[in-house]
Amino acid sequence: MAQGDRRVHGLARQILWVCLAGVSAGGWASSALSQDAKTMLVVPPSPLLPQQAGDWVRQSDAAAASPIKSDEKLDQILNEDGLKRSEQAVYRVGDAGPLVAVTARQFVDATGAHAAYNYFGRPGSVYRGVGLGEETTLNGDRYVFRSGGSVVEATGARGPKVEALLNRIQIGLPKVSGPKGLAPTLPTLLPQKGLDRDSVKYALGPISYESMGGILPGAILGFDKAAEAVMAKYAGRGSLTMLLYPTPEIAGDRLRAIEAEIRRLGRSAGTVVMRRSGNLLMITTGQWTLPEAKALVQGIHPRVEVTWNKPMPPEFHVEVRKTYSLLSSIAIFCGFGALAAVVLGLSLGAGRAAIRVLQGKPAATEPEFLRIDLSGRQLPIQAEGRGSGVKG
Repeated sequence: MAQGDRRVHGLARQILWVCLAGVSAGGWASSALSQDAKTMLVVPPSPLLPQQAGDWVRQSDAAAASPIKSDEKLDQILNEDGLKRSEQAVYRVGDAGPLVAVTARQFVDATGAHAAYNYFGRPGSVYRGVGLGEETTLNGDRYVFRSGGSVVEATGARGPKVEALLNRIQIGLPKVSGPKGLAPTLPTLLPQKGLDRDSVKYALGPISYESMGGILPGAILGFDKAAEAVMAKYAGRGSLTMLLYPTPEIAGDRLRAIEAEIRRLGRSAGTVVMRRSGNLLMITTGQWTLPEAKALVQGIHPRVEVTWNKPMPPEFHVEVRKTYSLLSSIAIFCGFGALAAVVLGLSLGAGRAAIRVLQGKPAATEPEFLRIDLSGRQLPIQAEGRGSGVKG
């Protein structure tokens, strides 16, 4: 009896040691995992603006106040254009030189950067961007230029030294490639004859569209469905608005909404001619003559190489997936139907051949034909399975 108790106690001690070992191993594993999780490093993106660019040195926050105040409307417009991050800095050469306030903004792609550049640009630009960005304007001492997917704004001074500073900043900006690095093609469809280039405005959202002089309510234009809009004025005439949509169906639906709004505006809209070509809408407004407006919109022919590099709205992706699922189901059904027909045909053919073999006949038979002989001669009729002929 005592030996049995000892065995029980010994077995209990072994089980206890095994449990303690498992708990300690589990704790060690969890601590190891936590240590691994703690050692994961996330490399932050490089700053948009350098600490020093040539002779220009970035000033401390105490030495220079913030050059741009917070603006709720501006923040909404930049969000429409796909702003990723922004950075502000003030530069100076030495201790007594002029202060140059620089703001750099990085966007998701060149399309959003182009829209933001259009918003920041002002009429009457005299600088055309020689060696400074893909698009550049200068009004007084205010530079604005776009380089890839980034837009840079600088104020405070002008001249070769300032442009050298901006050129060094441009070299350090993030680079984009592929479809994201392509500027939008919609503005290139504008007819060039009589075009006021400083009036061209490109928008990706309702707030920016209305802020840049859009004649229609931005809420009805379908910006929530990834629409693009470009507006331009023509010397001595009126305005042209073009809207690009992901699909012709969306364009047709928005055209009906725009027609209702134009009827509501009445004569205040001027001479209105609307035309849809695929997923592109063209609308004239203002002081056009009717023949001029018709000739303008009829002369616009969208090119087939127009590409779409914006993300589609969620409902568009859902419809595409539904269509793909339906077509896939139809293809699978047809494939199974064809396979079933082949199997059924082989089964019936093999069954018929097996029955003939069991009856002592050849598996395959020659087809029997009836022939009408109009010559009047009597021919023997061959009976199946017999070698002799029977006259009839």
